[in-house]
Amino acid sequence: MPRAADRSRTPLSLIGRRFSGRRARLDRGADPDPDPATPRGRRFSLLPHSIAGQMLALAVTIAVLLIAAATTVLVLQDRREATQEARTRALAVAETFAHSPAVLDALKSDRPSTTLQPLAEATRREARVAYIVVTNPKGIRYSHPDPRAIGLPSNATVWPASAGHTFTDEVIGSSLHSPSIRAVVPVFDTRHTVVGTVMTGVPVASVIHQVDRQLPPLLGAAGIALALSTGGITWLSSRLRRQTHGLGPTEITRMYEHHDAVLHAVREGVLIADGERRLLLANDEAHRLLGLPPDVQGCHAGDLALGPALTRLLTSGRVATDEVHPAGDRLLAVNQQPTFWDGRVLGTVTTLRDTTELRSLAGQADVARERLRLLYDAGMTIGTTLDVSRIAEELVAAVVPRFATQAIVDLSDSVLHGEEPHGDDTGPLRRTAQSPLPGAASSHAVGDLVHFPPASPQARSLKVKRPVAEPEPAGEPAAGPLRTPGPLTSPDLPDHAMIAVPLLARGAVLGVVGLYRAKAPGSDGDGTFDTEDLSLAEELVNHTAVCIDNARRYAREHATAVSLQRSLLPHGLPEQNAVDAAHRYLPGQATTAGGWFDVIPLSSARVALVAGDVTGHGLHAAVAMGRLRTAVHNFSDLDLVPEELMGRLDDLVVRLDRDEGRPAGGERRPGRAGDADGSVLTGATCLYVVYDPVRRQCVMARAGHPPPVLILPDGTADFPRVRECPPLGLGGQPFESLTVDVPENSRLVLYTDGLLKHHNPKPATGQEWLLQVLARPGRSPQETCDAVLDALVPDRLGHPGDDIALLVARTRALDDEHLASWDVPADPATVAETRAAVERRLTEWGLDDTVFTTELILSELITNAIRYASPPIELRLLRDRTLICEVSDASSTSPHVRRAATTDEGGRGLFLISQLTQRWGTRYTSRGKVVWTEQSLETGEEEGLGGSANP
Repeated sequence: MPRAADRSRTPLSLIGRRFSGRRARLDRGADPDPDPATPRGRRFSLLPHSIAGQMLALAVTIAVLLIAAATTVLVLQDRREATQEARTRALAVAETFAHSPAVLDALKSDRPSTTLQPLAEATRREARVAYIVVTNPKGIRYSHPDPRAIGLPSNATVWPASAGHTFTDEVIGSSLHSPSIRAVVPVFDTRHTVVGTVMTGVPVASVIHQVDRQLPPLLGAAGIALALSTGGITWLSSRLRRQTHGLGPTEITRMYEHHDAVLHAVREGVLIADGERRLLLANDEAHRLLGLPPDVQGCHAGDLALGPALTRLLTSGRVATDEVHPAGDRLLAVNQQPTFWDGRVLGTVTTLRDTTELRSLAGQADVARERLRLLYDAGMTIGTTLDVSRIAEELVAAVVPRFATQAIVDLSDSVLHGEEPHGDDTGPLRRTAQSPLPGAASSHAVGDLVHFPPASPQARSLKVKRPVAEPEPAGEPAAGPLRTPGPLTSPDLPDHAMIAVPLLARGAVLGVVGLYRAKAPGSDGDGTFDTEDLSLAEELVNHTAVCIDNARRYAREHATAVSLQRSLLPHGLPEQNAVDAAHRYLPGQATTAGGWFDVIPLSSARVALVAGDVTGHGLHAAVAMGRLRTAVHNFSDLDLVPEELMGRLDDLVVRLDRDEGRPAGGERRPGRAGDADGSVLTGATCLYVVYDPVRRQCVMARAGHPPPVLILPDGTADFPRVRECPPLGLGGQPFESLTVDVPENSRLVLYTDGLLKHHNPKPATGQEWLLQVLARPGRSPQETCDAVLDALVPDRLGHPGDDIALLVARTRALDDEHLASWDVPADPATVAETRAAVERRLTEWGLDDTVFTTELILSELITNAIRYASPPIELRLLRDRTLICEVSDASSTSPHVRRAATTDEGGRGLFLISQLTQRWGTRYTSRGKVVWTEQSLETGEEEGLGGSANP
């Protein structure tokens, strides 16, 4: 063996001697390629000979280029900033001079130059500009640094300023001034007419002179930076030269001998082969592991008789990492990598490590690894939903067949219904989930009540609140008095070992899990559970219990929130003839948000369509939604236009947030206990649409809410371009409305953003999908709602992630047969003629019973308009479900009901109107106001729009 070691060290010794000889020739100054005529010689004649020298030259060149580029950029930037400053100064002087009252007075005088010439020269010296020239709109000079140029036309163009536009430019030099930056400003009179222009200029030379003053310090800093960088690079190059050429031949030889000794002393076999797969070196450990003969150097790897698998690996030269190969009675971990030099493959290096001692530990490591993987997979798959039954099924799927042959989960009825568990619940449980029995049917089906005998493992585990195994694993103590022999609970698996683990959460019992394991055919084991299995089962069941308890608590809160949400939403749509409406509401599966909708009848047969959403989930979102819906109803009774209603709603949200202890914007104030529930309205969105069946128009405004969809009678669907304003609660933001003409039998679709989110998280993609679903002619509102939900949730069984509120309204129109209007002169004598015209129209409509009351109401309203308001005055009658009387005027004063004294001669008119009508009110318009009343009609006289009844 010493002889083999000496031979194995021969190649490294030879390599060391060759390297030492080459190093000695270099130290003596011998050039390995002394011919300067060759390309190699010419190359080294132009570049430094050493690597350190070449690195120094390259680094210095890069530093010079970077410093030069930085200096150029700084100079150009300073020149541009100086030019911009000159342009700003010229424009400021010109605008100041042009807006001077003295300049305008002088331009209006008979001799403008008498005043303007001294004023311009004094201002020019104070402002330090090249010139100030005042001209008339045609360019005739009134002032100039050269008095001889006064009265002559200006050579530079002034027409943009004569047209009323201020501009700046650069002009070439003249006899009096060098090239300059010019600013031209128009002078306006009181009628905003251009009466002259003012030109000022700043010389370009002053700008360049300012930049030139910065060049010396800039170049000095660049030189210092170049010197510092060159010095640092030189220092680093010297260190590199010392590290690469400081070793002599003796030191290098000693280093290689040391490496050779270490190579043969390591407890890992090393084989070095050349490109022809012939061994160049085999250390002592390789000889021992492979049983190689002493004279193995120079032999081909295929002639070593190492076994077929290892021989193929050594002769192929492929890369191998920790491949296990047998060698005699050993298992070797083999690694193989190719060796490279100057881009060429020289051979391979193979390392061998004895892994025979690890064979006995491999089985235990695999078991431990499988248990850890089971825990990880169970943590990822159990509790993915908030459904109690689904979580129990996830536990069964996670443990069968990887951990147990059969798994059964039994839960308390109170847990399944979302109620609090009843402490130590050892009564009947309900079968919630189980895996199919292999080749047999279970004695209990899912949903059945299960009774456990007191001696059963399940009853004992529920009593002691810890896992119980049957039979008990080795080393486990008995369960005390409760450990009484008895049959297993499952008669279908009499020969199975089992573990009963209670489901515990916050100290309360939720149920029990039974895990069964049978002996595998052909297995050497007994199929029982050991202590590690008991701990693993307990950890799995504890994780499941936490998930079930969270799902139970969520189910209770979700059911309460959904119930509250539905109670706050409209249970039915009000009776009105402006639109046919249908609606749908789907609560979210994971969350219950504050989505809502509404249909609100307004005065003059109009109707308001509303959709909104409140940021947040659970009960507080439902409560916030109810508050917003009530506020919209109250504001709608005031007959506000949509943008004003949104403004008042925004103010209300801001005020409510402040009352909850939060500033506008929704930021939580520290230390406020009132914020614990998070019941704030900040982040609420709303869409408000008012449809007028007489004008056949919609006026709409939105605050952070998705736009509505307008479907024309031919099936064309599009989003009205109503401007999106910020959500409610930000405060101080203006709102804008959009007026859209809507033909009869068009459909308006209002919805919450949950509809788009459920289809696609990207809003643009969701809107395209919605247009494709809605673009169909001839659908009723009910059919439209069904089409949208069928496309969104085809099976109607699943629930979206966020709640969805959908409102579809088909518009109607009030035709001329149900409308009458008159222009009323501002003369009390014409009231009788108006009453007669109204009487004739009511008789034509068949409303003779309402003639007297209507004449009395109109007499009071028209008389008040003539006496207290301003013309024009218009009277309009609308025949809808009620008889609507409207008197409009150009005044913004609102009538008020007051209680007249017994001695008063007037003041009782509005009181009588309130007694004779169903309701009355005042609506403000852009031209004044409208006072309206509604009188109820007999059932037989109630007709819908266009003569059809409202379905």
